[in-house]
Amino acid sequence: MNTICVVGASLAGLLTARALRSQGYGGRIVVIGEEQHRPYDRPPLSKDFLKGAIGEADLALEGEDEEPGIEWRLGVAATRLDATARRLTLSDGTSLAADGVVIATGAAARTLPGTEGLAGVHTLRTLDDARALRADLATARRLVVIGGGFIGAEVAATARELGLDVTLVESGPAPLAGVIGLTMAQALAGLHEERGVRLVRGVQVTEVTGTERADGVRLSDGTHLPADVVVAGIGAVPNIAWLGDSGLELGDGVLCDEGGGASVPGVVAVGDCAAWWDPAQGRHHRIEHWTGARQRAVVAAATLLSGGTARPEPARPAYFWSDQFDVKIQFIGHARDADTVTVEEGDPAGGSFLAVYRQGDRPVAVLGVNQVRLFTRWRRRLETAPVQAG
Repeated sequence: MNTICVVGASLAGLLTARALRSQGYGGRIVVIGEEQHRPYDRPPLSKDFLKGAIGEADLALEGEDEEPGIEWRLGVAATRLDATARRLTLSDGTSLAADGVVIATGAAARTLPGTEGLAGVHTLRTLDDARALRADLATARRLVVIGGGFIGAEVAATARELGLDVTLVESGPAPLAGVIGLTMAQALAGLHEERGVRLVRGVQVTEVTGTERADGVRLSDGTHLPADVVVAGIGAVPNIAWLGDSGLELGDGVLCDEGGGASVPGVVAVGDCAAWWDPAQGRHHRIEHWTGARQRAVVAAATLLSGGTARPEPARPAYFWSDQFDVKIQFIGHARDADTVTVEEGDPAGGSFLAVYRQGDRPVAVLGVNQVRLFTRWRRRLETAPVQAG
């Protein structure tokens, strides 16, 4: 291979480029990024950056001279891929031919219908999103967060620490219930309520009210929640629309084998836009977490350089963490695989505990809340356990 194009100046894209170099590739690497920014760390956007504890320079994942073997094409998007010819068309009218293509275009935040052009309504996915939200929160008193996933819960916690009156609206029974299960999600809900976040559960948002600027949120039960700022944390969709006529198999992301190889040779996908085959789960699925991008980048690089002949090691269980208030939440595994969940250390009422999820006698997931040392031991245990098909 003489030229490899990485589409997406993201964490996954940068790490795959680095992995290509570390695995011996000496050819040309071109990284194409729609944003004007060099790769940056996204997890702090909803926490330390939003509260003003760190600046933009602290988010950088690499220095200006740290990646001397990479050509950067920033502020330009890929608009089309001919996967068979491995030719990219870019938004500035130019095109690039490559011997290998890495798709790392990430995902885009879902938006609330009917809020286009309405000031005071935000999503949080990019640095520019975080800049705009931070500026709005600086003069706001009341915040309504829609969606109790990671972004929603973290923004709610950060805004409360900034002194805002915060309401978190979750359509399900508790924030994070879809990830960690209802029992533990209800335990974690108390962490927000005890710190002054109002939780509204089991209702839908029917509209964001206001003319030129949002002034509140109306719920399906008729309740109106006044707000100066509204944040929608209602999930993300993979950035794959530009691949519609590429010849690649698409689903909830670019469909890949267990090594990240797409359906056309010479193309791999990593990060939030990639749905890899998981033999243990028996399905394709995306992993929208920082550690997933880090683990999969090395595998995808090996797949691309070997022409698909490299056989990856069994995938590790999904792992994520979240910092909310003074609480570190860590989780590994899949809660839906469990028959039971038991608290084996600490007490949820005290804000520090560890819970183990089991399928029969076999641990399939672990949740740690301010239990870093004990959780780390459990994490190592699950990562080294033999993989069992689902």
